[in-house]
Amino acid sequence: MTDQIQTELAGGVLTVTLARPEKKNAITQAMYAVLAEATNRARTDDAVRVLVFKGQGDSFSAGNDIADFIALGSQGQQPAQMPVFDFLKALADLDKPAVAAVRGRAVGIGLTLLLHCDMVVVAEDALLSVPFINLALAPEAASSLLLPAVLGHQRAFELFALGEPIDGRTAVAWGLANRAVPADQVDATAAELAGKLAARAPNSIRKTKRLMRDAERLWALMQREGEAFGSQMSSPEAMEAFMAFSQKRAPDFSKAG
Repeated sequence: MTDQIQTELAGGVLTVTLARPEKKNAITQAMYAVLAEATNRARTDDAVRVLVFKGQGDSFSAGNDIADFIALGSQGQQPAQMPVFDFLKALADLDKPAVAAVRGRAVGIGLTLLLHCDMVVVAEDALLSVPFINLALAPEAASSLLLPAVLGHQRAFELFALGEPIDGRTAVAWGLANRAVPADQVDATAAELAGKLAARAPNSIRKTKRLMRDAERLWALMQREGEAFGSQMSSPEAMEAFMAFSQKRAPDFSKAG
């Protein structure tokens, strides 16, 4: 599965590419394991000064691979037992700058990952959404703290509760991204910013990022979110949402309570 996550180190910049374009870069647990390894490498390898996340094809990421999640859930696995949690821990601990290059769809973890990036470049026509409640799930990746901190409670709650996307220009206006550019300029713009960061004093940047983030608080919240996510994943609500997703219909929560 490593061919679905590609890494390249050049000029102090470690570029991590989601390379599953035929599935809109939906992330499986096997892919999360490689993402965790790459993110930990970025933190511990002195040759890496900046980490860049990007997606291959026309989307950043469609989020979690739902079929993969359903299969693991049916085996009784809880989120905290899955490789996704290794990746979340790596994100919480990361004290080097991270940059994201976002084209097309950024769904679920495709958006919440951006909250752990220090600079975000989006395509003007990118569509970002967190449809956890649409799937009868709960927020993850410390997004229940970070998204309201960036957007304010009302905007964050609307994104969570309705699951409707915002475009790249709105993401910049709301403070979720630094630049909105034409789609064909996203990668180059992100690479330029990463190069500038790589040229800065590395220890100064790391200390600055540590002061701006509370890694222990983020990890503790990620674990609490994981418990809520796990309890929802096995709920009748989620079973209905997953069934509706696979059948390409709207879920019916009228009997939920």
